[in-house]
Amino acid sequence: MNEQNMTTENRSSLPLLPLKNSVIFPHLLAPLSAGRAKSVAAIEAALKTEAKELLIVAQKDASVEAPDGDDLYQVGVRAIIRKVARQEKGVEVLVQGVERVKLGAVGPGDDGYLQAYFYAAPMREDDSAETEALMRSVLETASQVFALARHHDGKFDISALLGNSSDRPRITYLVASMAGLEVEKEQRILNADSLSSALQQLNDFLSYEAQVLELREKISSQAQSEINQEQRQYILRRQLRQIQQELGEDESEGAEAEMLRERLEKADLPDEAKKEAERELNRLSRLQAASPEYHTIRTYLDLILDLPWNKFSQGEIDLKRSKQVLDEDHYDLEEVKERILDQLAVHKLNPGAKAPIICFVGAPGVGKTSLGKSIARSLDRPFERLALGGLHDESELRGHRRTYIGAMPGRIIQALRRAGTKDPVLMLDEIDKLGRDFRGDPAAALLEILDPAQNHTFRDNYVDMPFDLSKVFFIVTANTLGTIPRPLLDRLEVIQLEGYTAEDKVQIAKRYLVPRQIEEVGLQGEQCVIPDETLEHIVDRYTREAGVRQLERAVGKIARKVARKFAEGQEEPVKVEIKDLDEILGVELFFPEEARRKLSPGVATGLAWTESGGDVLFIEASLLPDGRGLTLTGQLGDVMQESAKAAQSYIWSRASQFGIDTKQFKNSGVHVHIPAGAIPKDGPSAGVTMVTALASLYSKTPARADTAMTGEITLSGLVLPVGGVKEKVLAAQRAGIKRIIMPQQNRKDLKKLPEHVRKQMEFVFVENIDQLLSSAIPDLPNWQPSMGESDPAHVV
Repeated sequence: MNEQNMTTENRSSLPLLPLKNSVIFPHLLAPLSAGRAKSVAAIEAALKTEAKELLIVAQKDASVEAPDGDDLYQVGVRAIIRKVARQEKGVEVLVQGVERVKLGAVGPGDDGYLQAYFYAAPMREDDSAETEALMRSVLETASQVFALARHHDGKFDISALLGNSSDRPRITYLVASMAGLEVEKEQRILNADSLSSALQQLNDFLSYEAQVLELREKISSQAQSEINQEQRQYILRRQLRQIQQELGEDESEGAEAEMLRERLEKADLPDEAKKEAERELNRLSRLQAASPEYHTIRTYLDLILDLPWNKFSQGEIDLKRSKQVLDEDHYDLEEVKERILDQLAVHKLNPGAKAPIICFVGAPGVGKTSLGKSIARSLDRPFERLALGGLHDESELRGHRRTYIGAMPGRIIQALRRAGTKDPVLMLDEIDKLGRDFRGDPAAALLEILDPAQNHTFRDNYVDMPFDLSKVFFIVTANTLGTIPRPLLDRLEVIQLEGYTAEDKVQIAKRYLVPRQIEEVGLQGEQCVIPDETLEHIVDRYTREAGVRQLERAVGKIARKVARKFAEGQEEPVKVEIKDLDEILGVELFFPEEARRKLSPGVATGLAWTESGGDVLFIEASLLPDGRGLTLTGQLGDVMQESAKAAQSYIWSRASQFGIDTKQFKNSGVHVHIPAGAIPKDGPSAGVTMVTALASLYSKTPARADTAMTGEITLSGLVLPVGGVKEKVLAAQRAGIKRIIMPQQNRKDLKKLPEHVRKQMEFVFVENIDQLLSSAIPDLPNWQPSMGESDPAHVV
């Protein structure tokens, strides 16, 4: 009924309380809990009145949080608030329905709650025989329903609940409220205008509930009579434990199996893993503790229950935090940090993407492992490191089959067990030092472990069930790429970590190494001061490496010496000067590498790359009168020996252009030696140095002493590009060499050099041996270039 159609005496309104999942009937008490702001406001408005009345109406859709008139049923009750209790998150009230009402216009009240006009609409009663029959049927069916719902064996006495009441509408509403019907069914009963209509609907609903409960009782009885094997075993095990307790016998075996069963019930295992664990647990419960198989199964079940099958870390990728952590933990390495952040961005935007595996390649001590730890810290994920150096048994990665005595899971599964999550940061360290023998090829096993297309079903031999490794953040480290198998290298995203300059090392020591070592020995920062000039001296005279590992050892030794002084009672701060280093660190281990002031004929200065950084090599060649052939010493590898032979062949084939007497090649042998003979040397980049040394030897003309060179040569006279340019240039700088010859195609590598280094050096870029010799031996007599001499490019 609309507001315009109401009579004057019925034009009354009350605050309206909408209900989500229940219906309130007239004459009945019901507790309600209100948490929505509008509902609380409606209750507060009702409490302010003397009558404490409000309208209560059910919602059509319980998911609507802010209902209006169209979202409510049109029939509800006028109710009185009997009790109220205010809670932290709402109000709890006890209400009693007074009468059945129908709503008119619904609108907002003064404080935002709903307010509605209404008029009373009591249920119409009739005294027909049909109504009486329906009432008796409802009471009989209700007794049956309540008996089934409460598992009563006999007839349920409903009269005890109804008392001596003869109010048939009240009895109807009371039975409807006790039957546990859905909101829609309860509302249909409330909507009924006559008693007979309400009883008819209630009788239908109760009959349906009785049928459902009878069927449930039948199913339950069948299930109870058919106790399965597992239930019988459980009951028997409980009885056995009780008997053992009474007899005072050891019950550790049963208790252990029961503990494992409880862990299995709580564990979130995949279906296949859970099925296998239950099978093994049943086997365990039938074995004696003295049986060898008992402990094998016990260890296996412990592993299965400890593995993080569906457990993930809570860490999320925050690029700003990742950049902050990387900057805090590492000095410089800007290009490396950018590439790491690029990879993390891909993981953030598409967590399911098959991202490439990061491979850090660089000399020892440049920060490969610490970068992995920083990535884990920035992601708030566990970090685990696996050292693969010298690993030669494939079973170390894949695990052993359980049929063998002493079988263990592979290192990958063990690392995940320690991490406790399915998505840790897992670092595979020193992958270039993997071994291989009759026990298998670990590198081949890594193909499956690291390949995103395969590792989601990785099967460890010990676990013998597929485990998903696709969520693991793998990081691989290596010192060199040469020994990594090509199929494995093809799956890696290589990030090269170059060596540090002397200036970089001083800054790293100042910001990270010195504070860390001082803290480790128990000193305060102001108690031990190491000036920059002292650090520079340590870098130049006591360490020679691409990284900072030896530098940290030297700083640690200084910190321990200072800590000893304070332990002996000294109170004044200690400032470590250069003059103190001889006493603390001992005699200087290295001296500044200076270029030879003057080179004799047959000597040339080359540059080499090693795992510890760059190095300067002086290649020496000498004629052997009446000798034969080419003699090579200095522990030269096959590639370097071939470079020497190619250089001699090139000079011999063009002897006339160099003004060299060919009789020297026939009547004299040549001995080529590279000092530091105890250190193995190999690689093609010494080719230009070899050809320069031999050209100088045969022409009896010395090469320039202020020039070092690197590059590969061909028999046709071309100079090809090489790697490790940054390390080689830094080695030349340490040796005091200011002029470097390198292949033209390596010009792009100068971008990796620090700006101050580029400004100190002069670079000569060559494309062929003619340009090389004109720059390295400018005084070469009687020389006629065969390939057309061109001015080499210089970068100052």
